[in-house]
Amino acid sequence: MTAASTSDEALARFLAGLAARDASPHTQRSYRATVAAYLDWLDARGVDWRTPARSDLRAYLARLASIGAKSSTGQRLAAIRAFHRHAAREGLAPGDPWGAIATPRLPRRLPRVLEIDQVERLIAAVGQDLAAAGGGDRGVLVAALALRDRALVEVAYAAGLRISELAAADLASLDLRRAEIRVVGKGRKERVGLLGRPAVEALTIYLEDGRPELLARRGSDGAPAGEIFLNHRGEPLGVRGLRYRLDRLRRRAGLPEGVSPHTLRHSFATHLLDGGADLRVVQELLGHESLATTQVYTHVAPARLRAVYRDAHPRARTTGPDRA
Repeated sequence: MTAASTSDEALARFLAGLAARDASPHTQRSYRATVAAYLDWLDARGVDWRTPARSDLRAYLARLASIGAKSSTGQRLAAIRAFHRHAAREGLAPGDPWGAIATPRLPRRLPRVLEIDQVERLIAAVGQDLAAAGGGDRGVLVAALALRDRALVEVAYAAGLRISELAAADLASLDLRRAEIRVVGKGRKERVGLLGRPAVEALTIYLEDGRPELLARRGSDGAPAGEIFLNHRGEPLGVRGLRYRLDRLRRRAGLPEGVSPHTLRHSFATHLLDGGADLRVVQELLGHESLATTQVYTHVAPARLRAVYRDAHPRARTTGPDRA
């Protein structure tokens, strides 16, 4: 079998493995394009993809650095490294040739986090729609959408959900009596999100007064939607619609650009740590596979770190000697 056909087989098996692990369609497309371009480059140079020399890898690293930013270079290298590790595990190659190659380290980007008062401003922005709803059919629709948006923000912030989890959440996953919502996250991993009293109240009002109004606008040819959050046509509110509505509220609340649905998830984690939550509890609530992923929030929770230091270090509260 030629090296080229082996690389095709290796790439196909790698992509099949990604699909089996429930990698997102975006990740699969990105990895396919990245690894295919890398394999084509090696093939054009007459290099066996299974055993490229260190000079070949450094040449490709230089090529990546010349055509993209550090962040995009790092993303491409992550895909290529994953491909080689998979090929080695499957016995398609003798090992990972990139293992001994030093690659540029990227500065860790800290997640954007809202202050508590900014979250409250975001929620308060919904009240402007309720106040302006007016009468008639248009007013009824505006009010129903405002009730939905309030429930959206409250649930996203209370449970730290990803935007895809918000969009997919259905009525069967919701237990208002226990103040819980079950979601399926990355890798089809199910977890329970906890809801505070404001989120439960917002959901209760939306489910009683808002969602029925939206569902009534759904065409008779469609089956009743099981998703919690619906759009103005009574259909499930997708990820794009969620982003649009939350960005609209962001502008109305006067919050800076760059605030996204994921910002609420970051804020959820950071505010929990600031309030004294254990890091492993936050890991479980976020649905992170590795504690290392959750540890980024320790860098954006300075109040929590100062409080722990002040309470735990024997000389944190000791005053210095009087100055003459």
